[in-house]
Amino acid sequence: MEPRKIFEHIVLFKIKSDAPTSAVDAMVSNLNGMNSLDPVLYLSASPLVRFRSLSSLTFTHMLHARYASEPDLMSYEDHPVHLSVIDNYVTPAVEDKMGVDWVSDLTGSITVPPGSAIRATLLKLKEGLGESVKNKVLGVLEGIRHEFPSIQQYTLGENFTLERGRGFSICSLAVFKGINELEAANWESEMVKVKEFLDDEMVLDCVVPLLA
Repeated sequence: MEPRKIFEHIVLFKIKSDAPTSAVDAMVSNLNGMNSLDPVLYLSASPLVRFRSLSSLTFTHMLHARYASEPDLMSYEDHPVHLSVIDNYVTPAVEDKMGVDWVSDLTGSITVPPGSAIRATLLKLKEGLGESVKNKVLGVLEGIRHEFPSIQQYTLGENFTLERGRGFSICSLAVFKGINELEAANWESEMVKVKEFLDDEMVLDCVVPLLA
């Protein structure tokens, strides 16, 4: 099957400490409901199973969506249903959020099967390192695709919304059959090769909900 180009979109949310469970559940449910919007190829939102960062940043939930083009992504951003969900369900429950977007080739299904486990890795490079270092980091992340055969889908790219992404410039997303397969794929030994170039690294694990 020939690969196709897709636009990956991830938004991270930090829930307010005093947010009622009902408000959080309503937020997640309404975010997942946007999977049916015309510009969206795929969308799911869920709580994080695990979060790790080199900095003080912390998040509790993640939305992952896919689009065929940047205009489709922009159409989703401006869609009245999306704006309504943000105003009525996200803003009341969330104290912090950030997003990243990248373009990647994808072979196989556009959707991610319910019950799959996702690992998103977001990297913020130190300033002034140059193209050669950036390419080395990209090369290490590209190598992960081939080192771990349990990865069912893998995308990698450079974030084109740096301001919204707070300077996190390199993003990857790996999909596994389930959480056991994800936990068995430990590529920390690969990431050690690029640690000296990083200001921050966020690793986010979640499981695709059955309603996605």
